[in-house]
Amino acid sequence: MQDIKNYVDNHKDRFVDELIQLLKIPSISADSRYKKDLLNTAEAVKQSLLDAGCELAEIHETPGHPVVYGEKIIDKDLPTVLVYGHYDVQPPDPLDLWESPPFDPVIKETASHPEGAIFARGACDDKGQMYMHVKALEYMTKNDQLPCNVKFMIEGEEEVGSEHLGWFIEKNKEKLQNDVILISDTGMIAKETPSITTGLRGLSYMEVEVTGPNRDLHSGLYGGAVANPINVLSKMIASLQDENNHITIPGFYDDVKEYSEAEREKMAEAPFDLEDYKKKLNIEEVQGEKGYSTLERASIRPTLDVNGIWGGYTGEGAKTVLPSKAFAKISMRLVSDQDWKKISELFTKHFESLAPKSVKVKVTTHHGGQAYVTPIDTLEYKAANDAYAEAFGKDPIPQHSGGSIPIVALFEKELKSKTILMGFGLDTDAIHSPNEHFGIWNYLKGIETIPLFYKHFTKLKQAEKK
Repeated sequence: MQDIKNYVDNHKDRFVDELIQLLKIPSISADSRYKKDLLNTAEAVKQSLLDAGCELAEIHETPGHPVVYGEKIIDKDLPTVLVYGHYDVQPPDPLDLWESPPFDPVIKETASHPEGAIFARGACDDKGQMYMHVKALEYMTKNDQLPCNVKFMIEGEEEVGSEHLGWFIEKNKEKLQNDVILISDTGMIAKETPSITTGLRGLSYMEVEVTGPNRDLHSGLYGGAVANPINVLSKMIASLQDENNHITIPGFYDDVKEYSEAEREKMAEAPFDLEDYKKKLNIEEVQGEKGYSTLERASIRPTLDVNGIWGGYTGEGAKTVLPSKAFAKISMRLVSDQDWKKISELFTKHFESLAPKSVKVKVTTHHGGQAYVTPIDTLEYKAANDAYAEAFGKDPIPQHSGGSIPIVALFEKELKSKTILMGFGLDTDAIHSPNEHFGIWNYLKGIETIPLFYKHFTKLKQAEKK
């Protein structure tokens, strides 16, 4: 595959332009107003698979947003790689913090991306990284370099919990049979320090509602005599963590895996500059669970965070109101061995117990998923390691990620195959935030590296049979 670099270089302008066109479609799965845009994006992904060389590409309806399936089967006796990605994106709010419109992609230079980066919602998460696989397939089919079979499963509900992906998998198990699942919805340490994500945190996403009086009240006439739901909610949330930032929900840590000192020392070998970390975030100090490093807090320890809180009057000027209701969205990132459904139940029971009799509390579980750990002594991991080593000139570092891809554990349970996480984004790419972007160098490097995984995986798999 020596000509992969030349192929990418010769077609890079087209590769970038095609991604930009895909990023222009506002495929926001959390907002029902964008249902047509999601359908249009699914159609665009389907066509891109056909153009790249899939002999079959089709859109499968689900009770929610559709799944795009594609395949290129060259020999049923050869291994099969199943590529997973998603075409839906996070809402772009708050819009006033974007330096350019979220669905009007622009290319700008940054300190991390002097070669330029594409700024748009979904640039890195996950349209850009998903589309690397489409272009990698194009290279392999156009140049007779596809060494094995490939299937694609690109969904439209990842950003809202992949609610119907299990439904789709259950109905299409035979169609989805594979030897390994390949995902690029993660990142790497740095451009000069490749890494493979070997651990993902699980997730439990909750919404709480606190109700006081039956209507908004005049804060002068009723203030001090009637419970203010925002005040009560704030106190309840504050009590969920103690002075050491330890989560206070009874039973929360019962199943948390504790790593040995040797394991923690190995994880600490990953390059990390705390001062640079703080500088990039424009903060004076980090904060987290006592007794753990910043990297550990963001990867192998569970968390509880308020993702949104609202109630009362938030418009311009002043309105002296004591609100009837207050709301918050709360997510808990979970680690190996924690069950998200059990944690959701523990949270609900505890949060309800915190409420004084002056208010009523409603707790809703939105979605969640299990944590996942990829062993580094498998054939699949070795193939990924060899691909990075060939593309970057050095072995990648195995790294636990703080993020969650809830369906990875589902894949292993239902499809009985391992998942390899080959991400090319950087932690500065602002995914889920205003000004999300994806470096052009990273995008093209991903296209260059992915075919090498196919090569090494097929070689190792064939040798295993002998």
